[in-house]
Amino acid sequence: MEKRVFSGMRPTGKLHLGHMAGALTNWMKLQEDSAYSCFYGIVDWHAMMSDYANSSIISQNCKEVMLDWLAVGLDPERSTIFIQSHVPEHSELSLALGMITPLGWLQRNPTYKEQILNIQNKDLSNFGFLGYPVLMAADILLYRSNVVPVGEDQSAHLEITREIARRFNHFYGDIFPEPDTLLTPTPKVPGTDGRKMSKSYGNSINIADSEKEMWDKLRTMVTDPARQRKTDPGDPAKCPVWDIHKVFNDDHEEMEELKAGCLAGSIGCVQCKKALKEHVVATMSPVWERRARYEAEEDTLEDVLREGAKKARVVARETMDMVLSGIGFVPRL
Repeated sequence: MEKRVFSGMRPTGKLHLGHMAGALTNWMKLQEDSAYSCFYGIVDWHAMMSDYANSSIISQNCKEVMLDWLAVGLDPERSTIFIQSHVPEHSELSLALGMITPLGWLQRNPTYKEQILNIQNKDLSNFGFLGYPVLMAADILLYRSNVVPVGEDQSAHLEITREIARRFNHFYGDIFPEPDTLLTPTPKVPGTDGRKMSKSYGNSINIADSEKEMWDKLRTMVTDPARQRKTDPGDPAKCPVWDIHKVFNDDHEEMEELKAGCLAGSIGCVQCKKALKEHVVATMSPVWERRARYEAEEDTLEDVLREGAKKARVVARETMDMVLSGIGFVPRL
């Protein structure tokens, strides 16, 4: 029997190479594995949590995320791809789960406490931000998901979903499986300033960037700070450009030559970056072509979203029937 998989992304804008090398590469592997039935959602209600004062950008951001997903190879024939708000059962189940979730669980959530302290440029003092783990649990449990693919640093986030599922099942019967964590490899993809690639840092190389835009960012990317001149010996282990080589460059012989040249100070950083550019362009060219094709076919994009929501709602409605029956509500007519 297939295991159901759910994962989602908030629509905060165009995706970058870190998303592609991490989550999206793993999602594509899962969609090719006959052991899994994959549900991938653009979770736009979650975007309201922090962007409620500027919600007009959410619609365009959803489109950008969908274009990036399709461009890198997510296949609507193999995966159920949809926008969260197009499946109203997400918010309906969130309401039901919120009724039984203790307030203390949400207030003790480490992510909640950390972001309240560290994110100063947005007002997070709202119910949506405090209660986002309930909506996240609803996203996962609505499809009675068996596994959720996450990187190792995110595995703790799933525990509150399991706790909510256990509590609901205790009150109303065995409705939800407790989803397992499916740990997936997440390669290190630094941004142009050496920190983790992130839109909020302004250091990202986007999937949608043109070849020129991509090269302009790679060309000016920081390298090993010890290399002030071309002849200075460097250390690839301290160089963010080398981390991106490890993601995109599968030419082991060339990698050894570049490493040796860096250690000896016989090649410059620009030469290393030019070599990286060739591999990034080779990987990204078909991605750029697919993205341009979908961008030009507005009707096709709408069809993907319509059919994805239709497929998702078949399972979602079935789950809500089970939930409402378990609670003891009057059956829907």
